[in-house]
Amino acid sequence: MVIQKEKKSCGQVVEEWKEFVWNPRTHQFMGRTGTSWAFILLFYLVFYGFLTAMFSLTMWVMLQTVSDHTPKYQDRLATPGLMIRPKTENLDVVVNISDTESWDQHVQKLNKFLEPYNDSIQAQKNDVCRPGRYYEQPDNGVLNYPKRACQFNRTQLGNCSGIGDPTHYGYSTGQPCVFIKMNRVINFYAGANQSMNVTCVGKKTRYQSPFPPAPCLLLNPYSFIYSLLVLLQKPIHEDGRDEDAENLGSFVMFPANGNIDLMYFPYYGKKFHVNYTQPLVAVKFLNVTPNVEVNVECRINAANIATDDERDKFAGRVAFKLRINKT
Repeated sequence: MVIQKEKKSCGQVVEEWKEFVWNPRTHQFMGRTGTSWAFILLFYLVFYGFLTAMFSLTMWVMLQTVSDHTPKYQDRLATPGLMIRPKTENLDVVVNISDTESWDQHVQKLNKFLEPYNDSIQAQKNDVCRPGRYYEQPDNGVLNYPKRACQFNRTQLGNCSGIGDPTHYGYSTGQPCVFIKMNRVINFYAGANQSMNVTCVGKKTRYQSPFPPAPCLLLNPYSFIYSLLVLLQKPIHEDGRDEDAENLGSFVMFPANGNIDLMYFPYYGKKFHVNYTQPLVAVKFLNVTPNVEVNVECRINAANIATDDERDKFAGRVAFKLRINKT
C-alpha cells in the first residue's frame, strides 16, 4: 500500500523557510546558534589569516633574492637583436612619393623617436665621454646611482638627423633614412673591446629547389609544373643571389661606416641608466629601384655577437623590406 506524502501548502512552505532563517524558540539563525557561528567565523579568520601570512612571507623571502635594478636571469639575452625605425608592421617600409600621407606617418614617428637625441637635451643630461673605450661605472661596494650616460647627439646622424631637412629624412624625395638600433642587454660589453660597425646588403637568399621530392612528382605531376613556374618567376644569378642587391643601389651610413663606439657600453638597466640613449646607425638609401620590393638585411659586425644563428633571425641582425613607389 502506497502512502502518499501530504502536500504542503504555499503558506506552510513560507513558514518553514522563515523558521529556518530565524527560529525564535531556539534562537538559531539558519540552523546554527550564535556561538556556533562565532566559532566557524573564528576558524576561517585564523585559517585564511595564516594562509595570507605564509604567502606574504614567501613573497618577502623571494624578493630578498631579486635586485631592483638587474634581472636575476639573463641567459636568454646573451645576443642582442637589431631593430629598425620607423617601426612598421611586418618591418615593411613602403613610401609613395606622390602620396604625402604614405610617408608622413614615418616622419612623425622619427621626429618623436629622435627627440631625446637633440644636442641640447644630450648636453643637459649626459656626459662627453672618451671614445674607443667602455664607460664603466662600478659600484665598489657603494650603490652608484644613477649611472651617467654618454652623449649621442642627433647631429651625428648627418643627413638623416632631420634637422632643418626639407626632404623629411629623404622620404619626400625617394631617398629614405632607416635607423638601426641594437636592443639593450644589461652589463653586456659589446664588441669585446674591439671596434664594431653595422653593414647592410641586399638580402642574400640560399638557393633551395622549389621541386618536391620525386615520389610526390609521381603522385602529382601538376606539382612539377607549378614548381617550374615558381622557379621562373624570379631570375637567380649564378652566384646564388637574387636581384635585391642590384635593386638596393647605393647608400650612405651615419656615423661613417656605420660605426658604433664602445663608450655606449655597458648598459646598466633602466633604473640605473635613467637617461641612457642607445647609439644609432642611420642608413640613407640613395637610388633604390622604384616600384620594386627590395629585401634588405643589416647586421652588426662585432667580435662577441653571433649573426649566423638560423634559429634566431634577429640575433645581431634585422631584415626588412623597402619599396619606393613612383608614378
